Amino acid sequence: MSTAKFCRVRLVERIDFTEDLALFRFRPEEPVVFTPGQYATLALEVKGKLVPRAYSIVSAPHEPELEFFIELVPHGELTPRIWELREGDEMWMRRKIVGHFTLQTQRTRHLMLATVTGIAPYLSMIRAQRHAIEQGETSPHRFLVIHGASRSKELGVYLDELRTLAQQNDWLTYVPTISRPWEDPDWQGETGRVDDVIRKYLDAAADFGPETAVAYACGHPQMIENARGILRRARFADAFIREEQYFVQKSSEKPTPQAPSSTAMPADRLPPNARPMPAVGKLPPRTGSSS
Repeated sequence: MSTAKFCRVRLVERIDFTEDLALFRFRPEEPVVFTPGQYATLALEVKGKLVPRAYSIVSAPHEPELEFFIELVPHGELTPRIWELREGDEMWMRRKIVGHFTLQTQRTRHLMLATVTGIAPYLSMIRAQRHAIEQGETSPHRFLVIHGASRSKELGVYLDELRTLAQQNDWLTYVPTISRPWEDPDWQGETGRVDDVIRKYLDAAADFGPETAVAYACGHPQMIENARGILRRARFADAFIREEQYFVQKSSEKPTPQAPSSTAMPADRLPPNARPMPAVGKLPPRTGSSS
């Protein structure tokens, strides 16, 4: 078992949202450099060999710890072992952080679509922008985030984090939606799957249209496929549609073939569920086309 390309990370916090969705926060033993939107490869030793899997990083580069939003794959080779970890336990992490699902700065409007754990790369980008602004920088970038799950508890602590950020910052609009409102009687926000909600907000937010915005879709393959069709019919060019698929592996968690997408996709990615509150934050005024 070679660990030359890996460093150790220690679990410092864990928050379980459901029986199969949890936040894991690790402290690396050495500095880690990455771009918001990239993913890290975590690994544990199983029968004398390292079993690695890739996870998008939730935290922003300035944060001292690395945060991940992970879904349990019940018969998987790695995630059941991650679920056994407690604070103080260690994992291995590949030193090199990689990925191409990063902020596309050629445009300043960003339409971000996610199912459950697919919110992770967007959180990293949003936290990075908030930090830059707090440090006195200015940014032209604005974000419209549509985040879906079956039930509100599957949105985790990120529901409150993003709602609060959107209330405090006019550059962020956050639209959480659930697809099983009959199981969530206190829910008063959007209902339906992400791809059901996209059309409504495309119509309401002209500033996030095909002439001005980059669209991103991250999470379940079916959502991405449906979103791609909606975006193309709305006249988004493929060059401005970015995709990152998470998908359910078989029990061996071996890589599953997938259709080509507009971004490089890690072969051993783990999935969020295709599970999909009112929009928080102001929608930009209609401005017509701009570049």
